[in-house]
Amino acid sequence: MSQVEQLQNEISALSSGNPIYTDMYSTWEYLLESYMGGQSYKDGQHLTKYQLENASEYAARLNQTYLDNHCKSVVSVYNSFLFRQNPTRNLGNLESLSETQAFLKDADFDGRSLNQFMKDVATYSSIFGHTWIILVKPSVGATTRADEQLSGARPYANLITPLSMLDWNWHRQPNGAYVLNYIRYIEDINGNTRTIKEWTMDTVTTYTVVTDSITHKQELVNRVEEPNQLGKIPAICAYNAKGPVRGIGISDLQDIAGAQKMIFNLTSELEETIRLDSHPSIVATPDTILGNGAGSVVQVPGDLDPGLKPYLLQYNGASVKSILDSIDSIVNSIDKMANTGAVRATESKTLSGVAMETEFQLLNARLSEKGDNMELAEEQLWKCFAEYYDREFDGVIDYPDSFNIKDTHNEFGQLETAGKTANDPRIKRLIDERIVELLDEDVQSVLPEIAFEPHIMYDAEGNAFLARTEADHLDMQSKGYTHDKPTQTVGN
Repeated sequence: MSQVEQLQNEISALSSGNPIYTDMYSTWEYLLESYMGGQSYKDGQHLTKYQLENASEYAARLNQTYLDNHCKSVVSVYNSFLFRQNPTRNLGNLESLSETQAFLKDADFDGRSLNQFMKDVATYSSIFGHTWIILVKPSVGATTRADEQLSGARPYANLITPLSMLDWNWHRQPNGAYVLNYIRYIEDINGNTRTIKEWTMDTVTTYTVVTDSITHKQELVNRVEEPNQLGKIPAICAYNAKGPVRGIGISDLQDIAGAQKMIFNLTSELEETIRLDSHPSIVATPDTILGNGAGSVVQVPGDLDPGLKPYLLQYNGASVKSILDSIDSIVNSIDKMANTGAVRATESKTLSGVAMETEFQLLNARLSEKGDNMELAEEQLWKCFAEYYDREFDGVIDYPDSFNIKDTHNEFGQLETAGKTANDPRIKRLIDERIVELLDEDVQSVLPEIAFEPHIMYDAEGNAFLARTEADHLDMQSKGYTHDKPTQTVGN
């Protein structure tokens, strides 16, 4: 094998994924298209093609069919509950680092706070089943921490989807624990230029590969190898739900996407049915002159055989109502799969109190599992952050693990009806007490946001920090923060 062929093989291997990646790629791509919707979904051509339908006819039917995006709706519902309240963070010995506060405000050097970044992690892990977080601290050649601060070098987070994570490997230690000892992923794609990063326990290598737009040949134009200053791979696999294969999670959309695809095809059938009912096909000889539009005149030759007179071709397909009923049935199935029937409903449903309570409990259990996995992922993130500063993370991260999901409006109605029919004063008193409890629960859920006005607090050095909530304010006061900026004394 020549040196050129060997180099091409090396570049090809660098850009390809491991067997699991190759097997899962089409599934991940399908799940992402199902969530994104719009042109991405149409480009995926998830509409079934008819027999004898040519390319232009299929493209026209594809453009006329809209997508009712249930995948995005379900993920949005989950995130609306999961991040209704921000997670509580006690960062322990990391609180004193200025880099910690900077990381909380801008986690990815792209302006997103850590809360917003973790929302994106939750979204993509819900889509794919898992996603990757890489915590990187750039090497700027600084010899002291002061030099690092001057250059703005600090850890920042990268969100890497499974579509970009080409290869990974875990090593099992003698004590039974698994340690990630290799990853390779696509860091950036800019036109025909692709940047690929490869991490080992000792090195970090950055490859720049350019693809020729005509010959499609790949050329390695740059290769930079640096020491891995951390001595470990700062990558966290954030699971939505763990699957049987390490590094592969279970997506919330794996079944819902198929149901959404069926609705998409039924929507196309609905449009075709209405069109055929409104404009039936006419069977006529070539000599017949047909007019256009309703009430048009049909002219037939005078010597036309009576047996060949024009006639309408009766359409005997499915009725519009049967298609709409099928769509409604599939939507109900999606709500059952996602446990969101009571919160996604746009009209009242005839559910018993026990059935509705059971559905809320199932949704609460699913959200609780997602919250626990997000909490674990962020704890691992802060452990990596602490190791960059030769510290051991001793803080606590707490995501909500119980969600007050109930139909308050329905319960108010039931209590109101019971209060009107009850004759016993003791029962009326109990009903009134329960109504007060419900009102108190609703008020308490929003009262901290209404009652507290964010304001600036100052540390001993005069650095300003924003206290967004009453809890932030009390925490800052306990650490010596003040409302007034300390005066600086200038020496002689």
